[in-house]
Order: sequence, then C-alpha cells, then structure tokens
Amino acid sequence: PVPTLIPRPLQVPLCWIRPLEVGQSHVLGEVIVTLIDSNHCPGSVMFLFEGTFGTILYTGDFRYTSAMQGEPALRGRHIDRLYLDNTHCHPQRALPSRALATRQAAHLIRAHPQHHVVIGVYTLGKETLLVDLALEFSTWVVVSPWRLEQMRLLELPDVFTTEEGAGWIRAVDVAEIRWETLVSWNALHPTIAIIPTGRPMKVTHPNIHLIPYSDHSSFAELCEFVKWLKPCSIIPIVKADMCQVYFQEYLSSAPQVLPDFKVPKPMQESGQQQSRRRRQKPTSLWKRAPLHSVPRGVVYESPEKNSEKLEAFTDVKDPQHYCEPALCSKEDCTCHRGEKEELSGEQLGTTGAAPVSSEHFATEFAEQYLLTPLNVLKQN
Repeated sequence: PVPTLIPRPLQVPLCWIRPLEVGQSHVLGEVIVTLIDSNHCPGSVMFLFEGTFGTILYTGDFRYTSAMQGEPALRGRHIDRLYLDNTHCHPQRALPSRALATRQAAHLIRAHPQHHVVIGVYTLGKETLLVDLALEFSTWVVVSPWRLEQMRLLELPDVFTTEEGAGWIRAVDVAEIRWETLVSWNALHPTIAIIPTGRPMKVTHPNIHLIPYSDHSSFAELCEFVKWLKPCSIIPIVKADMCQVYFQEYLSSAPQVLPDFKVPKPMQESGQQQSRRRRQKPTSLWKRAPLHSVPRGVVYESPEKNSEKLEAFTDVKDPQHYCEPALCSKEDCTCHRGEKEELSGEQLGTTGAAPVSSEHFATEFAEQYLLTPLNVLKQN
C-alpha cells in the first residue's frame, strides 16, 4: 500500500520512493535491512538493521501479535538494541484486542438502534474497524471523496460511499467530533459518535463514546514481545516515557555488540571534499554580507526594549536576500554586480560570516546520510 499511497494522497515525488519488499532482506551499502509487517496501519513495517554496529530492530508504531513469533527474520535472532513503540507502556494501560474492541463498538451501536453513528478516525488507520462494522450491520459507510479514493487504493472491500444518506454509519476526521458538531447533528437526527482510541481523552458531550480500539501494543503485549525477543537493550521511541524498568528481567545477558565508529569511505570522501571547499577563496557572496552582525534565531525580549540596538541596523538592506547569481531574477540585485571582486583580509574579518557555496550541498549527500548508521552520524 505504501508505494500506492505516498505518490497520490501524500504527494511525494516518485524519484524519492524506493519500494522494498516486505519479508525480504536488502543490502544497502554495508547495511542489511529487512522489512517486517508491524500490524499497525496499512503499509506499516518494522525495520531490522544488521551491520558492523550489531543488530537493531526498530518497531515504529506496531501492534504485537503472537503470529510475529513465526516471522523468519526474527525467529531465533539476537537483537542488540530494540527501539520500542512504548505508546501504552504502563501497567495501567490495559487494552483489549482489536477484535474485542470491535465487538464493544457493535454492542454500543445495537444499544442505539434509532441513532446515526459517526466514527472519528485519523488520516490512516482503523480501516478494518469500519469494514467490520459495515459488514456486521449491512450498511454503507459514508466517507469524504478523498477518503473514498484512499480506500480504493488500499483495495478494501466495497463498503464505502460518498453519497449522503446511503448509510447510517459515517467516518469523519476525529477533530470534527466535539460539542458543537454533536449538537448540530442531533438537531437533524439522533446521533452518537464513537472515537476508537486507547489513549485517555476528555469527553465533551454525553453522546460521545470512547472505544478502546488501538493500533498500538498494550502493556501486556509489550511484555510478551520483549520476553520472547530478549534484546540486550531497549530504547523507547516515545519521548519523556522511560519504560526500560518494566523489561529488565526480560533482557538478554549476552554481550552486546558495541558500535563500530569506523567512518565509511563515502563519508570520508565527503568530509575531505567539504574541508577542501572551506579552504577555497570566498565567493562573491562575501560582499553581500552585511557589515554588521544581524541577530539570528528567536528574540525573547520585547522590541521596545531593544529599540536602540535596532537603530544600528537601519542601514542594512534586505539582510535575508542571499542568492546565487545564476538563479537570481532581480535586475537590481547586488549579486549581478562585481561577481568576480574579492574582499581584502581586513574586510573579511569585519563581516565575520562563513563562506557559503551551493557546492556544499552535493546531490549524493542525502543518499549517503540516509544509508549511514546512526552511530556513525553521531560520531561525525
């Protein structure tokens, strides 16, 4: 689904897409990467990286299921570091299975036989819930035109329509479910709203119901997953939520492979090229730098308190207008005048700016960056 969704709804250029088959190992430079279905939203995967840095499993958003223990890429595999989706990593965050949560939603709908049903969903995810409810109650699910196109791209069962009134279950963006919309919907017809989520939320209307349907692993599922996988260490991917303490007893006592800080040859060559460019003579961009140092970044003091300081920069014209002569279209731009002139050493010391060149942004750098192990990037 990902190669289908990315260029269409997400508007990502095809030149940036490199589809990889799920379940197969791919060699990228000195790294072997394997994609594994993460049981989250359509197209979501886990990444298994193998190289001189050891073996790393990055779950991303995932919902653990015991069927993952039959995954060939993970069965009997030694994992040095596990980057874990710890969204529900707390003993109090008990969640039912998605099948049980679907039955809870169906029970709630049956308890309101005369009501229309509105279900709040995000851009992607919860499609299985919508399909199951449509088949359970033999009704169309009314969606927006762009969501209908997305459902067709995902090749889901034909239970979705854009025709208003064709079905009494409707899927909307979760942000639409609030007090004002519930009041307006109920003024036309008795309506209940369902928000399928495992996160605690504040309910603003008595007709808004939370169903514990989540695409993230429950705490019990996380414990089962870590206990089975036995990684050497765990790194949570949700910030400000350190969950390692819950899994200490499940970690492997085997020695962990230490990161290899040897810089790959492509990165060495890139660093050498940039060093040579820094020693080159300044380009014409030097003389377009303002003679005074212009403040950059966030200014936390009020403008009134700095009025005297700001007066010193009134003679600086358009300090943000830095351009390349070959690309600039302004006739009166300073980049078209005296492009071959050079500043003296005294003038260079006055500007205090760093030389800038479009050559620093080589087209190969993005690919080298993406394929370089994280520990190497940190070292550099």
